[in-house]
This record gives sequence, C-alpha cells and structure tokens, in this order.
Amino acid sequence: MQYRELGRTGWKVSALSFGAWAIGGTWGPVQEEESLAALRRALDLGVNFFDTADVYGDGLSERLIAKLRQETKQPIHIATKAGRRLDPHVASGYNRANLTAFVERSLKNLDTEALDLLQLHCPPTEVYYMPEVFGVLDDLVQAGKLQYYGVSVEKVEEALKAIEYPNVQTVQIIFNLFRQRPADLFFQQAQLRRVGILARVPLSSGMLTGKFTAQSKFASDDHRAFNRAGEAFDRGETFSGVDYETGLKAVEELKKLCPPGMSLSQFALRWILMFDAVTCAIPGAKRPAQAEENFAAADLPPLSDEVMRASRIIYEKYIQGLVHHYW
Repeated sequence: MQYRELGRTGWKVSALSFGAWAIGGTWGPVQEEESLAALRRALDLGVNFFDTADVYGDGLSERLIAKLRQETKQPIHIATKAGRRLDPHVASGYNRANLTAFVERSLKNLDTEALDLLQLHCPPTEVYYMPEVFGVLDDLVQAGKLQYYGVSVEKVEEALKAIEYPNVQTVQIIFNLFRQRPADLFFQQAQLRRVGILARVPLSSGMLTGKFTAQSKFASDDHRAFNRAGEAFDRGETFSGVDYETGLKAVEELKKLCPPGMSLSQFALRWILMFDAVTCAIPGAKRPAQAEENFAAADLPPLSDEVMRASRIIYEKYIQGLVHHYW
C-alpha cells in the first residue's frame, strides 16, 4: 500500500482507501457481517482511511466503521459527511442549528468525542458563496467537535470556490477514467493550496470493473436502477453521468489497454494514482474479495505514458462530450 499526505492535516493516508457508501445502502442488498468482513480485510491490506456519511443506511455505515475502530488497535482516520439529511435539501438548511445537530448525531454513531474529518455533503452551489457556513465549521473545530473539515462536490467550479476558504482541508470529487476534467485545472490549484483530494466514484458505479453487460440487472433499491436520469440525486453520481450503453462501449476499448495480470478495476484505480495531486481514491467493497481486488491495485507498477495517452483518446472519443462541461 502507498501512503500520501492528506492536505495540511499531517495525516498519511492509504492511497486507496475505503468508500463506505455501498455498505450503507442504495447499492442493492447489504449483509452487515459481510460488510464488516470487507472492512476488516481492507484494514489487513493497509487501508487506514475510511469515508462514510450520516445518510448511508441512515447511519448504518458510520456504526459499522465505529465497530471496526473499536476492534482494532491500529490508528485509522474516519471522514464523514453532513447535509443530505435536509429535506428539502436547500442552501438555507446549512445553518448553525442543523449542522450542529448533524455533527452530534455522527459523533454518537461513530462513538467518538470529535470527528476526524467532516465534509459538507454535495450542498447546493449557493452554499459555497455563504462564508457564514464555513464560519460555523470553524466554530465546531474550536469547540472540539471536529478536527478538520472539507467538502464533497459535484462540480469542478464548486471545488475551486471551496478551496478559497482557508480551512478547507479536503475536497472529495468524482474523478475516474470517465470523469477527467478535475485534472485540467482544479488539481493544480488544490496542490498550490495543499488541499487533499479524495477521488470518489473511482470505478464509475462499477462500470469500470468491466463486469457489466447489456443484460445486467440491478436491484430496485440500487441507485444504478433508479437514478440514471437523476431521479433521486445528481445523475453524475450514477455511472459518472454516462449513459449505460456508451459506457459499455468505452469499457470494451479500455479492456484492450489493460496490462497482463491486471483486472480492469485495478487498471482504473491505478490510473487514478498516476495523478500526484490525488491523495486517495475511495472504492467501495461489500465483500472481502472485492476489497482484495481493489486494494491490491496500489502495489501495481505505474502505467506507461502510451497507455495513459490511449486512455485519454478513448475518453475523448466516447465520453468527453457527454460529461466534460456538465461537471
């Protein structure tokens, strides 16, 4: 496992870390013991950073990670998120009372006195233009409720605005073979400010595993079945905003670039780690076998310049026109 510095926190976190959305829900059936087994296996493989949110399984994901931390003597870092419990999810809801209540709930779920890292959970764009929201987060740090805070964003423009606030330590953003725009400008600006970058949806909702076909079916409670047009939340969260059929075509081309002995999942994760600005990618895993395949990618050799160029050509041919200027 590789380790990289997370912004200005002083933490060195695993370059491949654990994204815990899937063990909370909206990814089909979840078995708690199997989820715990996946978390434990990740820990065994050197993962020391776990990303969750208060809405993943209505707190289930946070509670499972709390259980992991209670079991182990190894130091781990836990990032959670707040804001998506708002209904309606509007900018005015990001106020002191609500944020404080969300933090208290996560403190209870995670069984801790202070959150390691709290991230605003893809708030409306307007929130990034509300300095008072970040003032509330500063106050929560001063009160000892948080160590650090950051943001999870949908759009590059939101990320660029967020890092203008001096105490934003991290930005979580979708970055993968199907969503390459963050590397154009944002990565450079984040490096200048020493802001950590968490690459989420690294396997494009599983599309970049190469295991889907035109006949693949998804459970009714799986966002890949019910959110393809953004019916429940931003459509960019599902298959990176790429329509399913086009995604399958691009994947067939990417498979031809995959070095011998490397699965497409590992190729996709290793591709992300070729960007020094990225602190870590956060693939999910619902089973130990998934954890083993994903986290082994950190130990694979770098991809060649030729392969990197070829992957960009595939992006430009199939994907760029669909997503580049939306997010």
